[in-house]
Amino acid sequence: MANMQKIKIIIINTLPILGMIVLIPFITNDYLLTAAYILIIIISLIIKKYKNELLIFCFAFFIMIASEYVFISTGVESFQRHSLLGLMPLWLPFLWGYGFIVIKRVTQILDSKI
Repeated sequence: MANMQKIKIIIINTLPILGMIVLIPFITNDYLLTAAYILIIIISLIIKKYKNELLIFCFAFFIMIASEYVFISTGVESFQRHSLLGLMPLWLPFLWGYGFIVIKRVTQILDSKI
């Protein structure tokens, strides 16, 4: 029974990320999509926020901008949307930032003794 409860909690924690990904083809304006992402992140953190999650978000936000910049500049990756630094979509670091929070949460859930 404990494993089923963990699976349920993991699914609930991943729903905002899945929702963010689903929005990509429907909101073609990067600024509106970024605003939607910020709203989803704020609501998710208001519902449940754990210690150091804002720090994790900021770390991931800036590290992923740098990482994506390297991937794009070396030709490993490319985007059709270039609203951030003329290279990548503005919403991408927000998606990665919240993704890191979800990864942390899932890891904690898997390590817990529910």
